[in-house]
Amino acid sequence: MERDDSKPGKPKAPRRYERPRGGAPRTIAELMPEIGRTAFRKFGFVQSSVVTRWPEIVGAAHARICAPEAIRFPPGEKADGILDLVVVPAHAPLIQHVVPEIIERVNRFFGYKAVARVKLRQGEVKPPAGTRPSAAPPSLRPIPVELGDSLRDIGDPELRTVLESLARSLGEQEQGDT
Repeated sequence: MERDDSKPGKPKAPRRYERPRGGAPRTIAELMPEIGRTAFRKFGFVQSSVVTRWPEIVGAAHARICAPEAIRFPPGEKADGILDLVVVPAHAPLIQHVVPEIIERVNRFFGYKAVARVKLRQGEVKPPAGTRPSAAPPSLRPIPVELGDSLRDIGDPELRTVLESLARSLGEQEQGDT
């Protein structure tokens, strides 16, 4: 039960918010809409999912060469907006020809005529996160044979891992020099 130490007539101090603890860990993808909602709204996105799901909306081929920057609506409206896209300069003519298809796909994603026009800006487009080639983890790269045998005798697993990583990097440098 909460004590009220304040004098009669004085307003009671509000309770301090305490974050609930526990629960299962959540992925960044699950947290992104909650975390980015304010920032995305500031830069013109009503739904952050347009950015996070861009490859699904327009397809992987178009997502590599164009990305949404903002959706600007007329004052007081949430329809007939202008979608600002940044496009890789060499691909701007191609994207210009598929703008009607992009508008149709974005509107289908929203479920209503949210976008009426597209404005293109040429610039750098970072590839979607899932399309970047990932490097092999250090443990899967081969250790040079001459170094591998000597590392097996080391008892401390942490020291062995660090030395194996060093041996791999030395092996990569030697391959680059030849």
